[in-house]
Amino acid sequence: MTRVLDSLKGLFYKARPFGAVAAALWTVVAAAEVVSGAQLPDGSQKVGENRYRAPGDFEKTLEYYKTVYPAGSYPRRAIINQPGVKAVHISNPSGKNFEGLNIYEANDEVRVYVVPLQSVPGGSKPVKKPEAKPGKKSR
Repeated sequence: MTRVLDSLKGLFYKARPFGAVAAALWTVVAAAEVVSGAQLPDGSQKVGENRYRAPGDFEKTLEYYKTVYPAGSYPRRAIINQPGVKAVHISNPSGKNFEGLNIYEANDEVRVYVVPLQSVPGGSKPVKKPEAKPGKKSR
C-alpha cells in the first residue's frame, strides 16, 4: 500500500516491513563484542580488567542494553546516589559467565563494568579453626 506524504512534492511513501527493521537491529546487535558472556556496544574500548569505555553517551548506552538485555528478563536498579554520577546495575538472572553489568557515567565518560562471577578460592568454603572453650584449666 502506498501513501502520499503531506508535502508539496507529492512523493509516495511505502512503509518498510517489520522484518526489515528487525534485521537491521539484529545486524547492529550481532556486530557487538562479547566478553565473559556479556555483550558490549560496538566500538567499546578496554580500559582495565573487566572495564570498558562505551562509545556513546549514557542514555544511548542504556538504550542499547534495553535491546540486548530486556528489562523484563534482566532486572535493573540504580546503584549510586551522588551528584554528577549516574549508574545502573543490570543483573544476569541465569548466573552464567557473569553476575551482571554496571553502567556508569562520570567525568563525561560512560563506562561498562562486567561483574565477574563470585567464586570461592579452592572450590569449597573456608574451614574455621575450632575455638578454645572457656572453662576450667587443667593443671
